[in-house]
Amino acid sequence: MPDLEIKDLHVQVDGKTILNGIDLVVKSGEVHAIMGPNGSGKSTLALTIMGHPRYKVTSGSVRFDGQDVLALPVDERARAGLFLAFQYPAAIPGVSVANFLRTSINARRAERGATAAASEQKRNDMPIPQFRKLLAEKMKLLEVDDSFITRSVNDGFSGGEKKRLEMLQMHMFAPKFAVLDETDSGLDIDALKVVSKGIEALRAPDVGILLITHYERMLRYVTPDFVHVLVDGRVVRTGGRELAAELEAKGYDFVREELYAGKA
Repeated sequence: MPDLEIKDLHVQVDGKTILNGIDLVVKSGEVHAIMGPNGSGKSTLALTIMGHPRYKVTSGSVRFDGQDVLALPVDERARAGLFLAFQYPAAIPGVSVANFLRTSINARRAERGATAAASEQKRNDMPIPQFRKLLAEKMKLLEVDDSFITRSVNDGFSGGEKKRLEMLQMHMFAPKFAVLDETDSGLDIDALKVVSKGIEALRAPDVGILLITHYERMLRYVTPDFVHVLVDGRVVRTGGRELAAELEAKGYDFVREELYAGKA
């Protein structure tokens, strides 16, 4: 089964160290929640896993399904089965949701020949009837209106619509491992329930999920196997669902106080 293994990961952004030695293993079939205050490194971790060029790994390793993730370009990470749902999805005016999804799926399905030039690919496009059937099934699951797919990607979308599109992408791409960066931000309670339903529907023995969130409310609908607290670029506590409830009640100050007690 494909597992994500992060060892002693240190990352800098614009010359400033953000991650200070992350150690984390997410096994296939598990849902791990990452919580922490602003600036603790949650989004940095997500974007580093997917290869954002602004984030420089200074030491440590990230391996997925036996592969060295850090040695792979972004497109190969996606082809290997990694998926990232953005905290702030970008708009793409002029590109319809349907065209975006089909083009993305076909790009991931393309097989690079062993002796072909890097620009050459063997086409393995999803047949249009199969694509339409799959899209209809996933739109029904996520309660997406039919008009949604003719609109330009995230152009003029509400916060809830953007996050539903992230979930629609996730289900259409069928990743082996999903990193969800604050998918609950900007959602009202109804949208939160729908998005949570989409996350729970992805759970499977061969799929791992890393769910990044600020708030315990998301975890009322998505039950994590483990909750990790990130402070100052390190995982400082790990527990179960009850840890999220404790954070909601006490805030993050009590974690800092425990962490730095006696170090002053």
